[in-house]
Amino acid sequence: MVAVNYVGEELWSFYNAPWEKRVDLAKQLMDIAEQLTNNDFDFALYLLDVSFDNFAVGPRDGKVIVVDAENIIVADKRLIKQSKPENYDVWYESRYEECDKEACLSFSKDILCSRVTVDHNYYAICQNLLSRFATWRGTTGGLLHDPPADLVKDGHLTALLDECTRPQKQYGRFQAAKELREYLTELTQLSNVNR
Repeated sequence: MVAVNYVGEELWSFYNAPWEKRVDLAKQLMDIAEQLTNNDFDFALYLLDVSFDNFAVGPRDGKVIVVDAENIIVADKRLIKQSKPENYDVWYESRYEECDKEACLSFSKDILCSRVTVDHNYYAICQNLLSRFATWRGTTGGLLHDPPADLVKDGHLTALLDECTRPQKQYGRFQAAKELREYLTELTQLSNVNR
């Protein structure tokens, strides 16, 4: 017997939603990545299966929810700090790897469980859900595909998404994720003012 609870439409059904809605969902996804990585409990929960069908959007409140958390790694940051494995305090930056499948991620469970500062959740969300490198059900471009012309011309959003997915600078993903969260917050606030 399996019990199933309907929590909302899967994220995929919002792929072609109005731009403002997709920006709001993208901001929520980046917030989830931050909360799962850095929280008051000093536990990091690393999502290993990040795809459009593992997230849903609540029908009443529009909140993004993780609906499939069967593939996660829980890392006790306090224990890592106490046991001090080799390089525990060196920031770890996940490597982007080309993949011909949907929702690919490369990771090392040993590294995720032995470093205090890891960018895995930002990498997973940017690569598999938000950026132009995201592919799902035969589409590419991620949730933030086809931004308004002024954002394309400005180039800031594309640069942040690219750096979050395929960093060109050392620890660039950490900074890009922080700036992307701030930028998406600004865009969300602008769209709320313009309503």
